[in-house]
Order: sequence, then C-alpha cells, then structure tokens
Amino acid sequence: MPRTVCCLLFVVLSCTIYGQENYKSFTVRYIDENITPDGALDEPIWFAAESAHDFWEYFPVDSIQAVKQTDIKMLYDDKNLYVGITVYTAGRDYAVESLKRDFRAGNSDNITLLFDTFNDGNNAFMFGINPYGVRREGLISGGGLDGGDFTNSWDVKWRGNSKIYDEYYTAEMIIPLTSFKFREGETKWRFNSYRFDTQSNENSTWVRIPQNQNIFGLTFMGDMVFEKPLGKSRSPFAVIPYINYLGAQDFENESSISNFKFGGDAKVSIGNSMNLDITVNPDFSQVEVDNQVTNLTRFEIGLPERRQFFIDNIDLFADFGDSRDSNPFFSRRIGIARDTADNTIENSIIGGVRLSGKLNNRLRFGFLNIQTEADEANEIASNNNMMLAVQQQVFSRSNIGFFFINRQAAKDYDFQTDEDRYNRVLGVDYNLISEDNLWSGRFFMHKSFEPGGRMEDLSTGMRLEYNSRYWNFFSKAVFVGEDYQSDLGFIRRTDIFKGIFSMRRVFWPKNGIIQNHSIRLIPNYIWSPSRNFQNTDYTTRVDWEFRFQDQSQAQVSFSHRYTYLLDEFDPTRSDDALPLPGEQGYYYNSVNFQYRSDRRRLFSYSLEPTIGRFFNGDRFSLEGGMNLRVQPKTVISMNFRYDQIKLPEPYGSADIWLISPRFDLTFSKSIFWSTLVQYSNQRDNLGINSRLQWRFAPLSDLFLVYNDNYFVNSFMPKLRSINLKLTYWLNI
Repeated sequence: MPRTVCCLLFVVLSCTIYGQENYKSFTVRYIDENITPDGALDEPIWFAAESAHDFWEYFPVDSIQAVKQTDIKMLYDDKNLYVGITVYTAGRDYAVESLKRDFRAGNSDNITLLFDTFNDGNNAFMFGINPYGVRREGLISGGGLDGGDFTNSWDVKWRGNSKIYDEYYTAEMIIPLTSFKFREGETKWRFNSYRFDTQSNENSTWVRIPQNQNIFGLTFMGDMVFEKPLGKSRSPFAVIPYINYLGAQDFENESSISNFKFGGDAKVSIGNSMNLDITVNPDFSQVEVDNQVTNLTRFEIGLPERRQFFIDNIDLFADFGDSRDSNPFFSRRIGIARDTADNTIENSIIGGVRLSGKLNNRLRFGFLNIQTEADEANEIASNNNMMLAVQQQVFSRSNIGFFFINRQAAKDYDFQTDEDRYNRVLGVDYNLISEDNLWSGRFFMHKSFEPGGRMEDLSTGMRLEYNSRYWNFFSKAVFVGEDYQSDLGFIRRTDIFKGIFSMRRVFWPKNGIIQNHSIRLIPNYIWSPSRNFQNTDYTTRVDWEFRFQDQSQAQVSFSHRYTYLLDEFDPTRSDDALPLPGEQGYYYNSVNFQYRSDRRRLFSYSLEPTIGRFFNGDRFSLEGGMNLRVQPKTVISMNFRYDQIKLPEPYGSADIWLISPRFDLTFSKSIFWSTLVQYSNQRDNLGINSRLQWRFAPLSDLFLVYNDNYFVNSFMPKLRSINLKLTYWLNI
C-alpha cells in the first residue's frame, strides 16, 4: 500500500512538473499610471505586477533551470505595453557588439521577447535589449523553423533603456500597441523570451526549448493573459518623406550626374491587423552596399532584401515554392533591369501600394502593386508588377497558400518581343508544421503563363523533414519545367528534376569539451527531363560537425561530385580564358574544413579551407573572417576569400581574391559611422563605401554616403559618388 501511494504521488508530481514546464502563464495587469523608460524599475506599480520567471537553460544543457535567472514583468494601458526586466548576472563584464540598433544577438549579452499576437504558432513580433539599452526588433515567420524565418530589417517606433548594477541589470520597455497586429477583444498572447549570458556561458528561455529546436522557434511558448480584453488599436497615419541629393562621376563613360530626388512612403493601419503601405517616387538606392561574393558556379546568386517597403509581412509574398530552386517571387527583381549590353542597372519605380495582414485569426491576405518607369534608351519597358497572396491556416499550425503574379508591360514597345509583353504565375502551396515541430514540410505546384503558351511551364515540389533530438531526416524533390518562367522570381535553372535526401545522427556526450557532435549523409541528384532524364549533376557529401562547450564550432566534410556541362563554361571568368567544353561530364572530389571560434570573445575568427579536384583541374580555397570589438563603440572586421583554380592547358587558371575589411564606429546610440572596403579581382573592382548616419529622431535618419570604385589592375577610377539623404518618420 505505501508503495502504491508513493507511485501515485510520483505520477501526480511528474504530471504537475510537466504541466508547469509546458503550460506557463502570467497575468498582464491594466494600469493608468505613468512609467518612464529610464531602465530603473523604481515605479511602485512594478512591485504589484506578476512576472514570467523560472527560466530554463537552453545551452549548454536543456534539462535544468538556468543558473542565472531572469524576471520579466508586464503592464499595459490603452496605448502601450510596458515591460520591466531584471537580468541576474555573474558580474558587470558584459559583451556588447556596439551601440547600434538591430545588433546580432548570439555573440553578446542581451534578452529578447517574442510575442505571438494571433496565437497561431507561425508568426511573431520580436523585441530585444542589451545591458547598455541598445534595442533591436524583428519579425519571425514560418514558425521560426530555420534562420530564414528571422528578419531584423523591420523597424518600428518604441522606447527602452537599461541600468547596470553589480550582479544584475534591469531594463524597461514601452512598446506602443500600434506596433503589434492583433485581434480586437483578444485576451491573451503566446509569449516566450530567450537570453544570452556570456559571463556564465549560458543561454536560457522562459519556456523550456529542446536543443534540437531553434531558440527563437514558436512551438514552445507560454501565455501572457491580459487583465481585460484589448481594445481597438488606434494606429496613427505615418508619413515618411525623404529628400536625396546624388552627385556622381562616371570615369569609364566620361559623364557626370547631379540628381535631386524626393518622394516618400505612407503607412496606414486598417483595423488592428491589416497594414497599407504606399510609396511614391521611392528612393531604393542602397545607402548600405551589398556584400560582394565570389561566384564559381554557373548560376546567379540571390542577395537579401533590405528595402523597408517590402519587409513587413515579407514571408506572405516571398515564402512560396522552393527558396533555392524555384522561388516565384523575389522582391529584388523589382527596381532593376538589364540594358542593351545585358548589364544590370537601376529601373526607377514610379510608385506602389502594398496591403498585408490578417483578415481573421487564421486567414492572411497580401496584395502588392508597383509600377516601374520606362527607359526606352536602354530598351526597358514600363511594367506593372502585381502579386496577390492568400494564406489559410489549417489544423494546428499548417497552412495552405494561393498566389497570383502578373508582370505586364504598360504598352506595346517596338523593341519588345511578343513573348516579353507579360508573364503570369499561378500557384498553390501546402506548408506542414506539426504541433510539436517533429514534422515539417511543403508541397507546391506552380504554373506560368506567357503569350503564345508553352508546354513545359510547370514547377512543382515537395519537402519533408523529421527533427528529433537524436535523428534528423530531410528529403526534397523539385521539378522545374523547361519553359517555366517567373519574371519576378528567383529561378536558378530550368529543365530539372532534383532529389535530395539527408540523414543526420546527433550525439550528446555527458562529459568533455564537446557539447554535441553529428554525422550527416547528403546525396543530391539532378536529372534533365528534356534529355530523357539524363543525370546532369550529383553530389554525395558526408559531414561531421562538432559544437563545443565554449560555443565554438568545427566541421569536416568530404564531397564527391559529378557535373555534366550542357554549355561551355569558364569557372575563372577570365576574359582571355578558353572555357571548358559543353556536352561533357566531369567527376571531382574535395575535402572541406570549417572552424568558428567563440564569438563572445573580443577577438573572434573563422577559417574554412577547401582542397580537391575541380572539374578537370584542381582547386584550393581559403575563406574566413576576423572580428575585433573595442567595447562598446568600435568593431573592426575583415572577411576574405582566396580561390586558386588550376585547369589543364589550354583552359583557364586563376587566383581569385575577395577581401572586405570593415570599420564600424558608434559615437552614441544615434550617430554611427561605417566604412566598407571590398576588393574583388573577379569583378575587377575595388569599392569603398563610407557612411555617416545620424538618427536624429525615432526612425528618422540623415545619411551622408561616399562611394568610390576603381579598376583592380590599373587602379584607375571607375565610378565615384556622394549621396546625402534625409528621411523623417511623421505620425499624423
């Protein structure tokens, strides 16, 4: 009898602990007092607030409570959400990247809050702060399954500050409710928080998350319960005008440019959950230049979107198909075009609108329409670019999405062929996310439409992943028809049937310097349907990855590749090199090693050598980076890549260099200066970009940008410009 009673008590206690661990909640009190966000939690109202506490360790282990705890309290009124945070630490020796907003979280001390305002486990708003009161914000989409679901390019107005004490620091945030989207009358939001503690070498979360899941994943969350239902959000009408002066000298073409431009954006909230963005004569010039890359492949490389107009709800438009092989919408296509010499140039945008958000708790809607300007001298048509997207949540977290894309010329141009007058794409996607994140996947089918019609204009595919603590299985199949085309998409190549399978086994040692290590096998095959499914490419790769207790990482890989060149190709991209002949197959192997040191240190680095065969020759590559922090105001970094390609005579050989030193100085939380130098002999360009930014008001900036470009071999000037840009965020 006593043994039976003990067993029953054990079961009840276990269930109680499990329930506490997985179903945490706290109450957010309604107040009418004023709170000043000075970082000190000295207002009496904070003492009466409930808190989210008892954080769980995520790293180095995920089975114990955090050694250094965190306490989060929240209050709200009709306009704002107030957050008071106490973060306990081992001392005051904090790692801080800089004083600039939207810092990277993984290499410094900070705390981040995640708000799933529609309780759907798919999308969330992210707000973070560090011990110096530097803020960041972002958006999580797709359940936070991988790094591509996280974007910190999103900006919104809010206030916050921190205060440092001997063994802890505190932070206060005031986040306007208009910063969120939510359903009127809502009584609770799903919530979680994660924290990086460099002094204790500990990462922790409020709701326990297993290490095989992302720390910002939305599967494991608790509830923040509002004392009374949320009312209607009275979002202000935001107008963001800009003025821009650009002076440039084109030495190559012996011409100069002096251009004054003005325009702006507007943001209009429609209800609590929809947002209308309007842009007129936008300035999408890059005040921050893209990072140059070395391309040894036959295909185009996609670069990330940074333009604010496209960021809000970007996943609703961009997350269709397969991001690598068949993405029907890639927003960076809008605003660029190719001239008569096949050079990529800017294509001015006249204006556009974008409506996006939630129609109800389970239905999302997006509409985008942008008109580009004609440039008949370069044979570029004026185009209307439109996309309509609808996404309906089904089951617990999965969804079905439909989209329609239309790119159409404004009129008939003499220089334009009939087949280029319009391009349309229609598609449906099913996204699978199981309630426990054990299974995820995607199934899609898209069809393109062009004048005259085509036969092989389908793109379809599937992806399925199983992710547990010890095993990960991943499979993908993609078909892209020979005639499939999406003018607003990113399609690496057509006429392919691609199959990938990945099997990974993870080991978790109980002792030693290794936190976990894993072995992965990845076979990848591509066939050409139009050539009777001829095998044109395959790669078989074996990886052995190590993650250490000090947060450093290492990986060694062996790859066996086969490439059948359909067309001639010069991987060195040299002007006088003889390309490798087409209609020929090549077998080649390589070994790769990667190491990344502990990024918490003031000096960190990464190295990645690769050695082996390359087509019918040899290759040695060395890629890496170094980062030095002079806390809290200066970061000096340098990325580099060297590729030595040796092909047998008479084919090309080359030594390809890409060196990119960068200097970032934050004079204060509002004045920043950064200089990036990029040397690439593959692109025959030495570029210098120096930018001074003054954030004189919330989300309002004055930029002074100097760009200089030189030919590498002759060191003759190529293009030089100076850009003065002023933007101001005005709430009406």
